[in-house]
Formats: sequence, structure tokens, C-alpha cells
Amino acid sequence: MNRVVHPIERESFRRLRARLDTSHFPPLTRAVVERVIHSAADLDYATDLVMDEEDLGGAYRALHSGAPVVVDVEMVAAGITRRDTVCRLKDARSGPGLTRSAHAVRLAYDDVGPGAIWVIGCAPTALEELLTLDADPALVIGLPVGFVGAAESKAALRESGLPAVSNVSEKGGSAVAAAALNALLYHPTSYEEKP
Repeated sequence: MNRVVHPIERESFRRLRARLDTSHFPPLTRAVVERVIHSAADLDYATDLVMDEEDLGGAYRALHSGAPVVVDVEMVAAGITRRDTVCRLKDARSGPGLTRSAHAVRLAYDDVGPGAIWVIGCAPTALEELLTLDADPALVIGLPVGFVGAAESKAALRESGLPAVSNVSEKGGSAVAAAALNALLYHPTSYEEKP
């Protein structure tokens, strides 16, 4: 089923492209950069985001082959408009040295196992916990926001060597994390490049 693009969204992307030339990015990277910028109205994401086209290609194929999508909070899930997600935050408990978000990641991993796509837009501790697991993800969209631990957790994600979308600053959040995944969901299924 083809996605119907509302005229307001079409005009928003036209204005974005009038202010920022994204034509030099490879196809999936461009899709993610534009969708994230669109979600935040923040052109700085063009230089703040870090990703690899080959990783995005693998994630694209996994996503369109039915890989599970795990999110850290319901706000991320609410922003993902064309795919069911797994979120175990409501079942999680905090404990000594363990936040609810970190426990939710453990519970979700028990549900989905390796090969999932993880979308973390709120809690740095969720991203930190994911990095301790042998999750073998198809992709980690690690865009938690905040002044405590966000930039550090994203740096750890990049250092891990896992296929990832992250950014170098403290900004991020549920909307931009969901937007990064939506970019891969919305990209035309005729995409056949094998990065």
C-alpha cells in the first residue's frame, strides 16, 4: 500500500530542501537526515547525525523482511506510524543499579532476541543497557536526549561498532528517533541498491 503524503508535509520538505542541499547524501542517509530535520525543524541535524549507508541498507532489508522493532518508550512507539513495536517499559521495575528503562530493554530482548531494530529516543540508560547485551541488532537508532548521559551513551554506541544511527550532541528525543525509523519505513520499496 502506497503512503499518501499530505500537502503540508510535501510543502515542508520542499522548504527544507530549499534551505539545505541534501542531494550529496546517499539515498537512505538522505531519507533519515531529511525526516529527522523535518521532525525537529532543526537543520543542524545534517551535521550532527552519524550513520553509515551500508548499515542503513541492511536495516532497510531487515525492516521490510519483518524484523521486530523495539522502542524504549511509548512516545517513540506513538511516532512510528506504519509498524507494530515492542515496548516493555510498563512491565519494568527499577532496582539497585538498574533503571526502569534498562530493565525494559532486558525484558524486550527476552521477547525478541537477536536481529531486532532498536529505537531509543528517551533514556540514555536504555541505550547503555542494550550495549551490555548480545543483541546482534539489525540497527540501533540511538537518539536519547538530555544533559546527563545522552551524549556519552551515543558515543559508546558509535564505539561499539554496532550498525547505528546516532548523533554527537545532547539533543535527540522520541520524535527524532521515530522519524529516523519512519524514514526507512517510508523509503520506496523499489529501493534496490545493495550498499
